[in-house]
Amino acid sequence: MADPYAPQSGDLSYDVESYDLAIAYRVRTNRLEGVATIVAVARETVSSIALDLVGLRTSRVRVDGATARFSAGPRVVRVTLPRTLAAGDRFDVEVTYAGAPAPRCSRWGTVGWEELADGALVAGQPIGAPTWFPCNDRPDNRARMRLEVTVDEGYVAAATGVAGASVRRGGRVTTSFVSDVPTATYLAAVHIGRYRTRQLAGTGDSVVPAVTVTAPPGLTAAADRAFATVPDMLRAFDRLFGPYPQEACTLVVTADELEIPLEAQGLAVFGMNHLVPAAQRLVAHELAHQWFGNSVGIARWSDIWLNEGFACYAEWLWSETSGGASVESCVADHHARLAAKPRDLVLTDPGPDDMFDDRVYKRGALTLHAVRRTLGDDAFFELLRSWTADHRHALVTTDDFRAAVEIAGGADAAAVLSRWIDDVALPARP
Repeated sequence: MADPYAPQSGDLSYDVESYDLAIAYRVRTNRLEGVATIVAVARETVSSIALDLVGLRTSRVRVDGATARFSAGPRVVRVTLPRTLAAGDRFDVEVTYAGAPAPRCSRWGTVGWEELADGALVAGQPIGAPTWFPCNDRPDNRARMRLEVTVDEGYVAAATGVAGASVRRGGRVTTSFVSDVPTATYLAAVHIGRYRTRQLAGTGDSVVPAVTVTAPPGLTAAADRAFATVPDMLRAFDRLFGPYPQEACTLVVTADELEIPLEAQGLAVFGMNHLVPAAQRLVAHELAHQWFGNSVGIARWSDIWLNEGFACYAEWLWSETSGGASVESCVADHHARLAAKPRDLVLTDPGPDDMFDDRVYKRGALTLHAVRRTLGDDAFFELLRSWTADHRHALVTTDDFRAAVEIAGGADAAAVLSRWIDDVALPARP
């Protein structure tokens, strides 16, 4: 069945194996032209498929090289297949589309492609991907991705995947990006602006991956200061969580202020307002998502605490490691804050309206601390490292974590976990 948190998104009759996207974007006119080539496999007998696409016009569809009939609605392009497919049959779909991309309205606010003062960004979580490319927008349908992004001379694109060489032709610049790890549609992103790209000092050794910073030239010094701790942060996370799991590590800074930073596969974007010491916890949070959420991923939105609770706990771990507030201090502070808030949320199923509620983040982090206190430090961090290794670039559920905790600490540890994630009542401070 469709994910109940986003029931209008995705098509369960097929799975995408790979996306090959060629998009050209003009900042001045907010015009996007694209060709998406999708390789997919049928999960059942199927004669038509749905592709999520919002606010952009489809002009042509080909299936296995032949022109196909389609009908386009406000949220979905329905493609009639030239022949009925059986479960396991593989097929290719090529979609030519264009328009003025814009964010879509949702119960979580506006999400998707967003114009900046002089550029654009993508905020894909949870249903923003269809605002810039046709896709099977399900969190459980991860796929390989290749992006080819063309922009006007003077602009730079940063996107999901490992960047290739840029080609300049006729006043335009085309850059390719390849992601061979399975990527959820909501974690695909493109960021465009008047940027300069360079490698962050102190990165690119056997433990710390080469970190690329893409930022406006005028913010170079501020970005250097803000990200100076990133090498040590990645070393700490390597020790606590295991090796960095992505093929790329790109940090983008916009010339605009952003409400919150945004992470994508192997990439995170920050507003100029986040280049301050107080935002260090946000840098830690977004980097931690490369392990929790982007590598170890969720198959359904109700398990969002497995992404956000882990990333929030990483904030507290980094705070203590870097000489800031201790984990115990963070636990005491946020437990007291949670105690003052409504207690009507179950962590394993917060509901679509509350899936990004701060209580999911903080109660999730407190849950991990309660498990840590039960297991002890050595067993707890071994649990985290095994979790990221055993489920590297794979999908998990809360029940998977429940089983891992029981293996690590027996019935007592499983009972502690259950009290935090299955009940409305807030347990005592761990």
